[in-house]
Amino acid sequence: GLEKELEQLGFGIVAFACTTCNGMSGALDPVIQQEIIDRDLYATAVLSGNRNFDGRIHPYAKQAFLASPPLVVAYAIAGTIRFDIEKDVLGVVDGKEIRLKDIWPSDEEIDAVVRAAVKPEQFRKIYIPMFAIEEDRGPKVAPLYEWRPMSTYIRRPPYWEGALAGERTLRGMRPLAVLPDNITTDHLSPSNAILLDSAAGEYLAKMGLPEEDFNSYATHRGDHLTAQRATFANPKLFNEMVRKEDGSVKQGSLARIEPEGKVTRMWEAIETYMERKQPLIIVAGADYGQGSSRDWAAKGVRLAGVEAIVAEGFERIHRTNLVGMGVLPLEFKAGTDRKTLGLDGSETYDVLGQRKPRATLTLVVTRANGERLEVPVTCRLDTAEEVSIYEAGGVLQRFAQDFLEAATAS
Repeated sequence: GLEKELEQLGFGIVAFACTTCNGMSGALDPVIQQEIIDRDLYATAVLSGNRNFDGRIHPYAKQAFLASPPLVVAYAIAGTIRFDIEKDVLGVVDGKEIRLKDIWPSDEEIDAVVRAAVKPEQFRKIYIPMFAIEEDRGPKVAPLYEWRPMSTYIRRPPYWEGALAGERTLRGMRPLAVLPDNITTDHLSPSNAILLDSAAGEYLAKMGLPEEDFNSYATHRGDHLTAQRATFANPKLFNEMVRKEDGSVKQGSLARIEPEGKVTRMWEAIETYMERKQPLIIVAGADYGQGSSRDWAAKGVRLAGVEAIVAEGFERIHRTNLVGMGVLPLEFKAGTDRKTLGLDGSETYDVLGQRKPRATLTLVVTRANGERLEVPVTCRLDTAEEVSIYEAGGVLQRFAQDFLEAATAS
């Protein structure tokens, strides 16, 4: 019975789906957003979702805290997280100080509401018909989908044509990024709201979409022209190739184009390397690819022209996704990393050796001054099946090969 009061506080029912935790809770009030920008405020979010990666909830929320729904409401009333939520006063009504304990429902109240509102029949009504088998005798579906050239939500995928259909040379690769430890899939391909001044926002504007219809990166994952512009688009990224005058790493979706050393937005660097047909590599620290098992974190780097990633370690699912996209995961041997080798992104890289499950390959690093290093690395194609998938160009190419071979045999 609190719907009216919650509406007054701004907590109306707006969706029954993945919203806030996927960066889809909507835009900030324009006045508040401008204040954050003008004053460089350290804004935070409190939510009852299941994701709290930097910038995930909103690009201008630098940090996010997970809490139960009643706590989210309480923090909204407080208006700050610099607040002892259990002891401090939330408000004063008729001279009486109101604290969290005064508005928090008891277990008995919660149980009573659940008993009254949640019934097994509600679930049976939805799920039993969902799994009922019906034979459709209607008109046949057209054999091929009619692709719409101006769609920004679903577009013919490019995985069997162009550069992706060509051979990966693993020669003369330049680093797109040199990254620290704990890079998440949200750094690699964020799913939050698309801003007007982002590469994806500029593209959607050129396609005729108004800013209020940009939606999030996640909703455009069926259109590679939009989704690939999310690659390393997280404003919280630290690319160690881009540094301030004092030598510290500059935060942002930034890259340094080599050999000229020009610092640009990440997407401009990717476009430049695409035009040059320059093969790329990513150098990273430990726990590369942790977080959500997002397929676009692997798709995006492959579409950018990345042929290999050398890191101190990989998150399990992301490593598998890289193999599935035809990107070679390589792991530094213990005691060796980007720092001990003094890698700064100005080098070129070659990979030598026969790719077998967990074989030792040679990463040849050629510095800008011509110095040459031969670094032993572990091939993180962990099984013979993964080697087969990688050599085919990825799981989609492998599927196509198997399908064509089966069709020919029959």
